[in-house]
Amino acid sequence: MTTDRESDQLLVERVQAGERQAFDLLVSKYQRRLMRLVSRIVHDSAEAEDVVQESFIKAFRALRFFRGDSAFYTWLYRIGINTAKNYLVTQRRRAPTSTDTDAEGAEAYDEGEGLRDINTPESMLASKQIAETVNAAMEALPADLRTAIILREIEGLSYEEISDIMTCPIGTVRSRIFRAREVIADKLRPLLDAPIDKRW
Repeated sequence: MTTDRESDQLLVERVQAGERQAFDLLVSKYQRRLMRLVSRIVHDSAEAEDVVQESFIKAFRALRFFRGDSAFYTWLYRIGINTAKNYLVTQRRRAPTSTDTDAEGAEAYDEGEGLRDINTPESMLASKQIAETVNAAMEALPADLRTAIILREIEGLSYEEISDIMTCPIGTVRSRIFRAREVIADKLRPLLDAPIDKRW
């Protein structure tokens, strides 16, 4: 039974040996995950698709240098994040500070735990407000903190994987995630401390 990392490495070796179809398998395996990640950095879906496509092109061109020191998807995520950051720089703008409501964002945090399965209108409105607050707080974070918290809480990556992707020590990753969680918790505190009927 091969692990994901081993099967990816076999596909990489096939691409390196000149089998282009093997790269198509890697693209189909990681396209949705990379799109989800890039969409949180570049908020226009058409632009995010362009960034993802460019990321795969860069990955394909650089694949001959890939030696398997890290997992393929870790390497691919690093390319995706850097491509998205470079795209924003070339557009001479930062990511917008507001996004559509994303309940998935709120569910990634302990503070949202108690609201998940309650379907009253009041609790649904509170859940919506929490999601909006979490999204706004995440968008306001500096890029490094936002990337770290997205990779940890939304992508579910380990500290080691994030360290690899962001090319920084694990201690720095932990610090960035801690600071990001602190900022988000500070923004959520007024909502969570207020009675439900005082939240709107």
